[in-house]
Amino acid sequence: MIRALITGGAGFIGSHLSEQLLKNGYHVTAIDNLSTGRLQNIEGLANDPNFRYAIEDIRNIHVIDRLVSECDIIFHLAAAVGVRNIIDRPINTIEVNIGGTETILKTASRYRRRVLIASTSEVYGKGVSFPFREDDDTLSGPTLRSRWSYAASKAIDEFLAFAYHAEIDLPVTLFRLFNTVGPRQVGQYGMVVPRFVRWALANEPIQVYGDGQQQRCFGNVYDVVGAIQGLAESDCAIGELYNIGSNEEVSILELAQRIRDRADSASTIELVPYEQAYQQPGFEDFRRRVPSIEKIRAAIGWQPTTPLDDTIDQIVAYYQNEMYPA
Repeated sequence: MIRALITGGAGFIGSHLSEQLLKNGYHVTAIDNLSTGRLQNIEGLANDPNFRYAIEDIRNIHVIDRLVSECDIIFHLAAAVGVRNIIDRPINTIEVNIGGTETILKTASRYRRRVLIASTSEVYGKGVSFPFREDDDTLSGPTLRSRWSYAASKAIDEFLAFAYHAEIDLPVTLFRLFNTVGPRQVGQYGMVVPRFVRWALANEPIQVYGDGQQQRCFGNVYDVVGAIQGLAESDCAIGELYNIGSNEEVSILELAQRIRDRADSASTIELVPYEQAYQQPGFEDFRRRVPSIEKIRAAIGWQPTTPLDDTIDQIVAYYQNEMYPA
């Protein structure tokens, strides 16, 4: 039985990954400080004898040392996430993302553990070559804008992980996630789909920031955790970086319309200027973000299988149960 440690294991993606690995015969330990994760995400796993969890910050080196010594592989998902969270708490974003990854890598090197590290499509920044490929140049905005602190901190995580691999042959794999969505994701930190769904179910105005013509690809969390497990079980993925996401593009305005329709909602759709939404002059956003998934397809044969409308239906059903339980 493979013993997995998942940082951020009570989070949206971490809890789904916990379920995925348990279903496939792993023993799972989750660690989460519950800053954005929720105990209710893993409450259904509490009675599984192959699951345990710790409520603690990943920068606590004493706790991490013990947990890493007891595992075979680490899935490092813990991070400060969400545009709203990043803008409101830039110090926390930088310290958690860089400091947490440093702690994980140092401890993994002590026990020679394999590490998979979650990065983000934000690293591509203002890239203009589509679809984004793993070896593309990146272009970030000015350091005066805290909006870019998340991308910069995750880029440092990538540099650090590859340095550990190059200098001491630590078995690391990195993956950049593109707008992962699904049941259990919350909207309070700026995640767009759960916010739209909650507004639609309440028949409240759906607020679309900017002009709504930004193009995005939304990957279903069940597809994504399958990809992560596939990379973990592939030796050829060691020392490599992969995009994980859907390549079904949609504008944010069209996304709002599709959510309204599939929720059978009477909501109106309102365009809200970025400056009003984030209370930050000169807020910068990406006009288009779409991944190339050729590399991961070639490596492990993975590709997304869930259409966006099916994903929306899953999220609508989840929030209907949360907001209006039977």
